[in-house]
Amino acid sequence: MVADSFADVMSHEPPAQESGLQLLGQLMRGDAQPTPPVTQAADPALAPSAANPEATVGPLSIGGAHNDAEIWSAIREGRAAIDTQVRGPATATLIQDAGMPWLTFRHGAMLQWGGWLLLGTLAALALFFLIRGRIRIEGHATGRLIERFAFIERFGHWLTAGSFILLAITGLLVLFGRVALIPLFGHQVYSPIAIASKWVHNNVSWAFMLGLVMIFVMWVAQNIPNMTDLRWLAKGGGLFSKGTHVHAWKFNAGQKMIFWSVIILGASISVSGLSLMFPFDFHLFSHTFGFINGILGTSLPETMAPQHEMQLAQTWHAIVAFVYIAIIFCHIYIGTIGMQGAFDAMGSGDVEVQWAREHHDLWYEEVTGRSAHEHIPPPQGQATTRHS
Repeated sequence: MVADSFADVMSHEPPAQESGLQLLGQLMRGDAQPTPPVTQAADPALAPSAANPEATVGPLSIGGAHNDAEIWSAIREGRAAIDTQVRGPATATLIQDAGMPWLTFRHGAMLQWGGWLLLGTLAALALFFLIRGRIRIEGHATGRLIERFAFIERFGHWLTAGSFILLAITGLLVLFGRVALIPLFGHQVYSPIAIASKWVHNNVSWAFMLGLVMIFVMWVAQNIPNMTDLRWLAKGGGLFSKGTHVHAWKFNAGQKMIFWSVIILGASISVSGLSLMFPFDFHLFSHTFGFINGILGTSLPETMAPQHEMQLAQTWHAIVAFVYIAIIFCHIYIGTIGMQGAFDAMGSGDVEVQWAREHHDLWYEEVTGRSAHEHIPPPQGQATTRHS
């Protein structure tokens, strides 16, 4: 049943006349759908005439002496001056036309594309593992350890990683709830799941943002790209062939790409998340679109309804989350089953000296003052010593 429900989501397609890209374009522009033509009332008694000009004048009338259709068109297209008894940033919007393209895209193309991205990433990693296998230490173990990350570095990493995993799970539960989980489990079962997911998502986000700040401050200086990274990339980091060891400092080019992806996407998803947690307090997209229009000469809307801002924020938040999760899948793979000894760096903080010499030789030489190619005899016993 679970597989069938998920398959329904993945195979869902928006109506034929509107593709996912068209819906996304409508959502970004805030397009208003054309107002349907007004037709005369079918009942002659309701039709206006010289003898009875006020026949259809009244609430919601569409064909009397007063042209209510024009009034509602003006309200729908944002051309009418609105005043309501309820005060608030979004109360003056009576009809917000971009809501339907947003809803259709959110329940259709976005879930389909995002789902295929995550499944495709997992499939690619599984295929890579079947072909390449686990990347193992090729030299003999020295029996010596060297500190790779201090406690505060590991704390910042796990604070960010742990909170992100919770955010990813709860976010997907909310995002796929209406189209996949409710049909499968029902409203009564899903309701407490949704409530708990929302609470966890909103509160754990603060830990995630704190972790982002910590790892940025601690590691930004060591993640500046350099020429060594270009040579690492040119050889694929030695990931695709055995016996190939590429020079690297504390962070190689692949790790730097992960770092900057985490920081940039993390900052973006945090800002959009804050705008959703505090609705109508931020105008992210009107200002962003104005900046883009000034640079590229585009005509993206710079004035939009508060609801439109929220719809764009939710869409952007979800799209970035899908990309973010796919990247973290790769990071988790290489840090666990993908490479021998990699998890120790963030587990105990200490790594085998031979691992450091093979994968981060320049960093090893920097912190020890010894050559990464010097001969170290195999250990005579089982004892492991910590290298300083």
